[in-house]
Amino acid sequence: MNRRAGEFVKNLSGDAAYQSFKPIPLQAISEINIDRVMLNHLIRANRKLAELDIAAKLIPSVPLFVSMYVRKEALLSSQIEGTQCTLDDVLDPDSDQNANLDVKDVVNYVKAVNYAIERMETLPLCKRYLREVHGKLLEGVRGQDKMPGEYRVSQNWIGPANCSLKDARYIPPNVEDMNQALNELEEYFNMEREEDILICAALIHYQFETIHPFLDGNGRVGRLLILIYLMSKGLLNQPVIYISHFLKKNQIEYYDRMSEVRRSGNYEQWINFFLEALYAAAKDSLEMIQRLASLHDRNIEKIPKTNRSKDNLRALFDYIEQHPIMDIKRTADALHLSYNTVAAGVKNLQQAGILSETTNASRNRVFAYEDYLQILRKDT
Repeated sequence: MNRRAGEFVKNLSGDAAYQSFKPIPLQAISEINIDRVMLNHLIRANRKLAELDIAAKLIPSVPLFVSMYVRKEALLSSQIEGTQCTLDDVLDPDSDQNANLDVKDVVNYVKAVNYAIERMETLPLCKRYLREVHGKLLEGVRGQDKMPGEYRVSQNWIGPANCSLKDARYIPPNVEDMNQALNELEEYFNMEREEDILICAALIHYQFETIHPFLDGNGRVGRLLILIYLMSKGLLNQPVIYISHFLKKNQIEYYDRMSEVRRSGNYEQWINFFLEALYAAAKDSLEMIQRLASLHDRNIEKIPKTNRSKDNLRALFDYIEQHPIMDIKRTADALHLSYNTVAAGVKNLQQAGILSETTNASRNRVFAYEDYLQILRKDT
């Protein structure tokens, strides 16, 4: 085995013996070979991320768009782990009351992303930060028995469902090696590096997934770490990228590329794949922002601009951009308006072709901002 990436360590003895993988620290990797192919990937990805960051600053109602992006990334990242639900399930106004476990997983991911971004202001990227985000991710959902917010104190492994340690595809570092690797990763997070930030992001994601420090939720935390690292380094000011779509679409290659690093020490092939994923994600996000901004501008023109009832209508429109599937009662409560005021506004937005009813019931009717949803549903 090429030891550029690490080595296999023997654990226990006799019939219980197994080999876990001990990665080398990222700061000890021999120089990354940036050939012409990688250089082109770097230039394209950096340029597209810069375009995306500028576009995200210029769109109207930035928080409205960001809340949708976070939901979309949460859904796609959870789908990689086998979660079976749709964007409409997640946006359902009744999701808090009667959500199934899949929807709750995604809703928790949204909470974890929001917490991670808020916590960045008071805590640097470190082991404690990752534990706190993990705790939010698994709080009160499947996996809550897997030590939320705590690093594992036993050996874990990756393989088919219900497989034993003997049949594992990959066995991460034993607990002692894991703790050492986490200390080294924490140091790498905050080092001043000569490498391009995107190369560092690729290496950090690989290393975190290789360490696999939690009993559950490693994949989701690892993908969230990509976004957080890019934001911490100033490449993005808002969480407006959903890299999980590319990784989900190329899921087998995604795992194979990381396995290849451990097998052969070839970091370069993984970095090229990662840069391709970032470019594709930034390009998709940029196109979506442009489409959503155009839809916003078209529909805002349909809303009259005078008198108080029109102000209420504008408040309702702002609300449906954040909650594109809505019902009247919850909306009235959220906006501190009367039921009848919101019902009248909904009727006006229906007549303008902005909202459409999705139920045939006389009570508890549900309405959808369908044009907005059509844009968001892409790739989900």
